[in-house]
Amino acid sequence: MKNLGNLMKQAKAMQEKMESLQAELETLEVTGEAGAGMVKVTMTAKGAVQKVKIDPSLLDPEDPEMVEDLVVAALNDAKRRADGAAKEKMSEVTGGLDLPPGMKLPF
Repeated sequence: MKNLGNLMKQAKAMQEKMESLQAELETLEVTGEAGAGMVKVTMTAKGAVQKVKIDPSLLDPEDPEMVEDLVVAALNDAKRRADGAAKEKMSEVTGGLDLPPGMKLPF
């Protein structure tokens, strides 16, 4: 029973760390870029887009597709960075515990 008590304490501590991590990921911001930094997208590590910055020199009414493509590229870069930041923070909480493929902790 002593081991069960220790296991329950560890589970509770892990749950508290996960809750703290969730709150941190809500506010942790990353910025993705495209076009040598002419388009920037800032989002939280949870994937909520906070702002989009487009260099005015890109705003050519004759070529809107270029800006659209750069926005998509910047969003994808920001998402990749957000995923990486979330994974890094999760690793801190789990102590580098490798989870089996397909198994994810909620965040």
